[in-house]
Order: sequence, then C-alpha cells, then structure tokens
Amino acid sequence: MTSERDREIKRRRHRRDKVRKLRSRLERTTDVRQRAVVIRKIQRVSPTAPVPES
Repeated sequence: MTSERDREIKRRRHRRDKVRKLRSRLERTTDVRQRAVVIRKIQRVSPTAPVPES
C-alpha cells in the first residue's frame, strides 16, 4: 500500500515531467495557434509554472 505522501510525490513528479515535455514541445513549435494550445496545456497542468507568453 502506498501512503498519501507517496501519492503526492508521484503526482508532483508526473506533473514536473509533463510540464518539461510540454515546454520542449513549445520550443519546437513555430505555429502561433499551436503555441497557444501548448501554453494553455501547461497552465492547466501547472498553473504556477512560468510560461513564455509569446
């Protein structure tokens, strides 16, 4: 059985990895509309994560 703390750490690690992948996707994307979609996804996954607006 996993404790609440273990689940919390797992969620945090998964969120961090997902934001990392989305940021790398954002760097590769040049289309303005696609960039907006990726930025929205990053903000939805982690609202406090810093995201470039342009």
